Amino acid sequence: MSSQQQDGGIVHQPVFTGSADLSIPTLRILQQDGQLYPGATLPEIDQALAVKIYDTFLFIRALDERMLAAQRQGRISFYMTETGEEAADIGSTAALDNEDMVFAQYREQGSLAFRGFPLENFMNQMFSNEHDLGKGRQMPIHYGSRDLHYMTISSPLGTQLPQATGYAYGLKAQGKANCVICYFGEGAASEGDFHAALNMAGVLKTPTIFFCRNNGYAISTPTSEQFAGDGIAPRGVAYGLKSIRVDGNDVLAVLKATQEARRLAVEQHQPVLIEAMTYRLGAHSSSDDPSGYRSRKEEELWRQKDPVIRFKNWLVHQGWWNEEQEAAARDSHRKAVMDAMKAAEKIAKSPVEELVNDVYDTPPWHLQEQLSALKDHIRKYPDFYPVTSWRLTQDNSTGEGK
Repeated sequence: MSSQQQDGGIVHQPVFTGSADLSIPTLRILQQDGQLYPGATLPEIDQALAVKIYDTFLFIRALDERMLAAQRQGRISFYMTETGEEAADIGSTAALDNEDMVFAQYREQGSLAFRGFPLENFMNQMFSNEHDLGKGRQMPIHYGSRDLHYMTISSPLGTQLPQATGYAYGLKAQGKANCVICYFGEGAASEGDFHAALNMAGVLKTPTIFFCRNNGYAISTPTSEQFAGDGIAPRGVAYGLKSIRVDGNDVLAVLKATQEARRLAVEQHQPVLIEAMTYRLGAHSSSDDPSGYRSRKEEELWRQKDPVIRFKNWLVHQGWWNEEQEAAARDSHRKAVMDAMKAAEKIAKSPVEELVNDVYDTPPWHLQEQLSALKDHIRKYPDFYPVTSWRLTQDNSTGEGK
């Protein structure tokens, strides 16, 4: 048998292997009433970590509720909530070292919040003002933070997957004791980048954790119409990764699985695929109406599995949380989000020059010509560009903005 042939034995009659021959169980630790399943083992967690995770849950609920309403009011152009999926990204980020790199898709604001991203930075990004770290050049919710090791989000689906493998290969080459976690939905697993990324990770043995949020829908396409196999986890096995499936609404299961995955990735350079089975309780985005492709009855069944309520029940059983703390935290987060939103929307937008900065050390002649033509166009039709034309007018009053 050659070194390239898998040791599955030799047969002399056809034997076909199907998806049913590879059964991947689902890890569950916490029941909905807050009790552990018999025989379940807790992850590494203490009161401080548990309360931080739960407080992040409450913050994200407050942020999502307020900013979706802001989009409906026309104050921002776009938003995506992660309601129902908080245990997946927050629980897994809690298992990481602060210097492990995060490659997010676009529903992992909880991961960034857990690492301490300031509320004003969330708001500045969504309002694309001049304090936005991305200088107003991204859609809302496309965050990024160099300080928090959170790679800037890009809209094209799945592109972060091979990028994560490459970044992890760099960590391995430098001998760093860190890993990369890469988030994506099960819909993104249908992109070619998914297969290229896993294959590279398996061959090169990169310290990468591929974290799939299987929430049942790729926008409006249910999983039954996306693939015929047993979900996403078996694909990792095919590419030489360790794979595990967890209840994505059970934050303790997510935390434990990711803690173990990180050990494999960092200590053994063994890439891992985690498939978290969860559900998107909200719409895909502020542009989506889920009533057109799923029933209220289905949604209600999943509301009964709310990950936030499940974890709260466990905290209460531990004596680490009570209703007074709950009310105070919710009120505090709502007020903070509202105050930050009102402040951010009053801040001026980035100067139009920021469109051509940062790509080159000095903008080349053709970009300067295009910028000049753009400014002339805005000045000619100021009523169509009220925010930008205002800044150009202000610049002209001081002899700038030419």
